[in-house]
Amino acid sequence: MTLKRVLVADDLTPVLSAVSELLRETFEVVAMVSDGRAALEAVLALEPDLAVLDISMPCTSGIEVARELHRRGCKARIVFLTVHEDTDILETCLSAGGLGYVVKVSMDTDLIPAMKEAIAGRVFVSRFSSQQDTP
Repeated sequence: MTLKRVLVADDLTPVLSAVSELLRETFEVVAMVSDGRAALEAVLALEPDLAVLDISMPCTSGIEVARELHRRGCKARIVFLTVHEDTDILETCLSAGGLGYVVKVSMDTDLIPAMKEAIAGRVFVSRFSSQQDTP
C-alpha cells in the first residue's frame, strides 16, 4: 500500500518534529516548512495528497495559503493544526477549504484521524477544551 503524501507547515520547530514523529508510520512526509510562503510554494511544487497547515505563520497565514491553493485548483486536502480554540476561526478555516481543524493540545489523538477523514473528503474538528466539561 502506498502511503499518502503530506506536507506539514508550522513555524515552531518542536511542533514540526512532533508531527513528523507522529506521522512517520502512517504517512509519507514529503516536506516540512516553517512559513506560509514556503508552504504555498512546496504544495504547488510537490503536489502532496494532504497539507497540514498552522494558522499563524510568518509571511502568509495558513488560511491564506488554503485560499490560494483552492483558487489555483490544487487538489491537496487541507487540515489546520492550531492553538486557536475559536469557532469564528474554525468557520473561516472550513470556508477556506479546510476539512480538518485540530487543536494542538489534542494533536496526539486527533491529527491522524483528522487526516484520514480529510483524505476521505469528510470534515473532522477537535473538541475545544471548553467543550470537554460539557456532557
